[in-house]
Amino acid sequence: MPDTSTAARVPHRIVIVGGGASGLELATRLGDSLGRRGQALVTLVDQSRTHLWKPLLHQVAAGSMDLNDHELDYLAQARWHHFRFRLGRMQGLDRAARQVSLAPTLDASGREVIPASTLPYDTLVLALGSTTNDFGTPGAAAHAIALDSPAQAALFHSRLIDACLRANNQATALTPSQLRIAIIGAGATGVELSAELHNTVRELVAFGLERIDPARDIRITLVEAAPRILPALPDGLSDATVKLLERLGVTVRVGERVTEVGPEGLRTASGLEIPAELTVWAAGIKAPEFLQGISGLESNRLNQLLVQSTLQTTLDPDIFAMGDCASCPWPGHDTAVPPRAQAAHQQASHLYRQLARRLRGQPLQPYTYRDFGSLVSLGKFSTVGSLMGAVTRGSLMIEGYFARIMYLSLYKMHEYALHGGAKVVLDTAARLITRRTSPHVKLH
Repeated sequence: MPDTSTAARVPHRIVIVGGGASGLELATRLGDSLGRRGQALVTLVDQSRTHLWKPLLHQVAAGSMDLNDHELDYLAQARWHHFRFRLGRMQGLDRAARQVSLAPTLDASGREVIPASTLPYDTLVLALGSTTNDFGTPGAAAHAIALDSPAQAALFHSRLIDACLRANNQATALTPSQLRIAIIGAGATGVELSAELHNTVRELVAFGLERIDPARDIRITLVEAAPRILPALPDGLSDATVKLLERLGVTVRVGERVTEVGPEGLRTASGLEIPAELTVWAAGIKAPEFLQGISGLESNRLNQLLVQSTLQTTLDPDIFAMGDCASCPWPGHDTAVPPRAQAAHQQASHLYRQLARRLRGQPLQPYTYRDFGSLVSLGKFSTVGSLMGAVTRGSLMIEGYFARIMYLSLYKMHEYALHGGAKVVLDTAARLITRRTSPHVKLH
């Protein structure tokens, strides 16, 4: 518990490591309340200079969204909302000294920009998110692109543009792997990317790439090791999505575990070979490696820190963890709280209230996950989903325009938490105007 006897003289130091959706929302709300009133010194740490809502990465990769239009500058957000931002990558933790260790920050040429440092805390919140888990599959790290960051999404899009330009300008026939795209993992990211690509590659080809026939030359294959796509979601949602993907011409392969990824395709355990010029790995998650047993804290095989129902780590009440880097108990279920955007948002809102109670010396209340269902966007073609838990009795399948509106509202809720209503309305209007005067697909 914080030392309330010194609270009036020294602001309580709250350090949040990880500027993803949950970490940035928490820092913003704490800054607007405790930080603005001088009751706490709130510091957000992230290794990137800008923030992008992670569920948008598949749109950046496909080229249907311009990264520059949706990035948020951490330094600006910190200034506007009364918290501090530190650029840096966490590399260690000293629980006895209550210090976070930050690695040096280097520029593109390897020159040091910010030296290694330590950051003291009274309360530490770890919101480091997760990265794609390739399970050590041979060739995956070298030949498949993950979509964990804006830089990776932009890299895939750049390679997609290059592949189309190369195919359009070569004098010889296409090789078996050319203009073939393989997406490994048919969770929400893989499914949404496959549908988004179906549209954007056709728009891209329409801008003067007359030697490419999208229906004939471009093939997208979705590969899933489980018996069905969207394995973590209800069966009905999976079935509806398969039908929509088949109408788009996306090849769906289920029950196929990838055993090797090469420069021109992949191989599965059944012996199936899938040619591909571009491969995306979107299967499985894990927390950052350095969290495994860091400073004696308990973690699981996915490097996630074990937390109690209060989101405090099991061995240190001054350290909290939330989002994908935390394994939080889910009463009444055999699994932990699932790694979904709605869980991260709920945990950020919960911790915002609980950290205020903590500073007042009041006991913390437990976090309870509320499952509101799932939505999967198939680009401009459709959106499918199920409403569950507190929204309906049991579950309700939804599809089409209503589902699309609800899907778009998820991002608006995130923006509202960061900026408030007025700025969200103005930004949305500005983007709609720009969209009408620019290509609907990023061409570079």
